[in-house]
Formats: sequence, C-alpha cells, structure tokens
Amino acid sequence: MSSSTGPDDSTQVLTSLRAHRAVRDRAELGVLRDVLDWCVLHQTDDEDLASFGDHGIPLAGDGAPWVSEFAVMELGTALGVSTDSAKRYVGAALEIRYRLPRVWERVAAGDLPFWKARFIAERTMALPEAGAAFVDQRVAFVAHKIGYAELQRQIDAAQLRFDPEAAEKSRLQETERRRFDIHKHAVSPAGTVEVNGTLDLPDALDLDQVLTQRAAELRELGCEESLDVRRAMAVGDLARGQATFDYDKPRPLVLHIHGGSTVGRCDNTRTPVLAETIRAWCGNPDATIVVKPVIDLADHIHVNAYEVPDRLAEQDALVDHHCVFPWCTRPATSCDIDHAVPYGEGGSTCSCNTAPLCRGHHRLKTHGGWSYDVLDRGTYLWQSPHGPLFRRDHTATEPVDPPRRRRP
Repeated sequence: MSSSTGPDDSTQVLTSLRAHRAVRDRAELGVLRDVLDWCVLHQTDDEDLASFGDHGIPLAGDGAPWVSEFAVMELGTALGVSTDSAKRYVGAALEIRYRLPRVWERVAAGDLPFWKARFIAERTMALPEAGAAFVDQRVAFVAHKIGYAELQRQIDAAQLRFDPEAAEKSRLQETERRRFDIHKHAVSPAGTVEVNGTLDLPDALDLDQVLTQRAAELRELGCEESLDVRRAMAVGDLARGQATFDYDKPRPLVLHIHGGSTVGRCDNTRTPVLAETIRAWCGNPDATIVVKPVIDLADHIHVNAYEVPDRLAEQDALVDHHCVFPWCTRPATSCDIDHAVPYGEGGSTCSCNTAPLCRGHHRLKTHGGWSYDVLDRGTYLWQSPHGPLFRRDHTATEPVDPPRRRRP
C-alpha cells in the first residue's frame, strides 16, 4: 500500500466496487425480464419445419415453450448479438423460467445473478424434466454461493439418476476419449515439448503418486529444482525405468456406493460416478478399493495438547471438505488445521475450535488481520481488516451485511 493511501481509501474503493456490481446485476435482471416478455408475446405451437417462413423452435428442455424463430432473430438485433448467441440466451432464460422454478425465484428476487443461473440452465437442458427438478431442488437455495464444480457435480448426479441410458452412452464415449499425446514435433527453443492426455481416474491417481514420490526422492538426492520441474524430470525417469511404483500399496481410491443404487461417489474428488464405472475399475486386478470406517461428524473430539490428532483432522476434513476461507476450494486434506481461538490465547484443540486452512490463508489469518468466529460446527463468520463480513459453511460463501447501528 502506498504512503498516499490508507484503510479509509481502500474501504471506499471496495464499497464503490460492490455498488457498481449491484447496478450491473439489476440491469441484467431488467434485460432478462424484457427477453421473457418478448418470448411470451411470440410463443407458438407451430412446429412446422418448412424450408421457408417462420416457425417455432425449441430452445430449452422439455416443458419449456417454443418461440418464433424470426422473433428470436429480431431479439438478437436488440441485444446487439448474433442470432446464435440470442438463441443461447433465450434458451437459458426459458430453461430458468419454466423448468427451474426455484432458481427463477432467486433470480427474480435479485438474490442470484443471471450469469450464475445461466450456467445451471445450459447444463440442465439435456435432462428430462424430473432431472431438471432434482437439480432445481438441490442447488437453488445455495446457487448464489457455491462454485461451478459443486454445481456440476449435482448436475452430473441428476443425469446418472434420471437419464441412465444417456449417462451410460456418455461413459462409453468418455472411455473412447482416453489418450496420451506427446507433441514431439513441436519442440521449443529450450528443447521442451508439451504432453497431455486423458486417463481413467485410478491410472491418473497412480501416475500422480509415482511422480510425487520420485520428485521427493530427487530432492533428497540434492536436486534443487522446483517441485514442478522435479515432477517433469520424474516422467523421464519413469520412462527409463529409474522410477517404479510399488503396487503392494493400495490405490488411494475411496468409493462409496449404496445397495441397489446405480450411482456411487468417489471420495477422492467428491464426484458422482456410475456403478458400471466402479465395476470396471474393480475388474482391474491391481486395483484396491478402500472402504473407510464411518466417522461420527457430530462427535466432539477434545485433546489437552496443541497437536491435532489424526482423528480430529479427518473429522474436520469430512465436515468442511475445503479450506474454510471465503471462496477457497483447496481440499481440506491438504490444509493446515487451524485453531480459531489461538491455542496460546486459551483456545482448545477440539472439534468446535479447529478448522482446515490452506497454507496461504493460514498465513493471512495469522499475519494479515483477517479473523473468524465459529458460529456452529462447519459454519464460520469471517471479517476482513477493511470491515466486510463473510459467512462460510459447507455449501460455500456469502457476504453478510453488517448490523446497522442504532441512531442515538
């Protein structure tokens, strides 16, 4: 921070930024309402696919109305976008209004920006009505604060549950996309080449583990390169047989599947997967499926020491999933376990006073003036040194308006 600026200037800039964002969101909602009014005026049941002349076109999922094609073209000119862009915008608007009623209620109230709702709508269009309703129920109340990854997980789960045939077809197509490319014909002046590929998750986890293991060995042997460089070097060592993977160790793959269900969940990535995919992985003689004991997340663990025991660290990771700083998505399993009230200031090492923080946000909390209170297990209220408050829980983050001061 320069000597000519201070905390008051920073607070003013952040306040101005939030005000301009609110103006933008209100204007976008006005455009959305106008678009929907236009669609109502030009809704049609005419599905004639004649070569010439106007006709209705489906732009959203089953159950949403059809709209005159010519009307959408004219709407595009008013929006200042191409006809294809107008079709995508109208499709998302209709999907939200007619197939995602809970999401629409949040958008109409100004609680959920259209751009976030549009991300959901563009991915539910291919689902049957029951699948769209499932997503609507699961995400509407938290859509304003959860990230794209969690939204996509819920949408993927809906496809697996309500359109298993399409999910199986997609699974087979995905398996055919597996590849591993070494672009040896595009060598950089430094003598490097790009490598990329698509692997099965168990194979990817094994590769990641052997590269991490070899990178650590190179450091112990005196290599001073960065971790990224050592991992790249490990690929060459693996190709030359200088690095091997110990298959006596179980694959770090944790799966949960309930009896009679067609859907399982991979704990490594928290993503839903088809039971058929799990069966295929289990068919690999080298694969080991890890079944972990159930941990009571409501149990209160307390120890009379500063060090956090493994059972408490694992409980924190299962409760919070990620670093608990606002909007952070780093996995909890890679985080430090922080004492909300510092241990040296009387804070205890227990379930109600510990939470995962990634190393960067741990330093920010310790040295950067940020603080947080534990409101409930898995729910935290953060405060910036400039004043703004943020509520973080297992669903994600949302800003909190500070309480208004009473006039004297």
